[in-house]
Amino acid sequence: MSKELLHNWEKKSAEKQKQYKSFLQRADKNKVLKQLPDLHEEAFTHVDCLQCANCCKTYSPRFKTPDIKRISKHLKLKEGDFIEKYLRLDSDGDYVVKQSPCPFLGSDNYCSIYEVRPSDCERFPYTDEDVILKRMNITLKNSTFCPAVFYVLEKLMKSC
Repeated sequence: MSKELLHNWEKKSAEKQKQYKSFLQRADKNKVLKQLPDLHEEAFTHVDCLQCANCCKTYSPRFKTPDIKRISKHLKLKEGDFIEKYLRLDSDGDYVVKQSPCPFLGSDNYCSIYEVRPSDCERFPYTDEDVILKRMNITLKNSTFCPAVFYVLEKLMKSC
């Protein structure tokens, strides 16, 4: 069932954006939140991030001040040098990577700064927290490039 569900997931997700939006707007928050931990775990028994890495290839996390401090220290760079070399300000005023794919993504899809990665990366894809409902636009966007988000949304729509 899960293999079938994930087959052609990108196309299915693109076709279902309106359905997802409608579902997220009317979903019973408590019912959804209760299911998220198990669905999150289940999704990652079927989705291997190291095979995918779409998030790192197509999207940038926000680099918040604590992230910049931690990563700069790890790379033995001054914060200003780290920002200048790797980051830019986006339209929301957040620091994001200058280029895609992420400069810290290796050809093997491993992250070279995994132990000190930005908090957005650590929390991604937010399928085990209330962000899935609170920030619907982020959830919808994530469902177009993350098979785990697609999986969780599909399972939620069937059970709620």
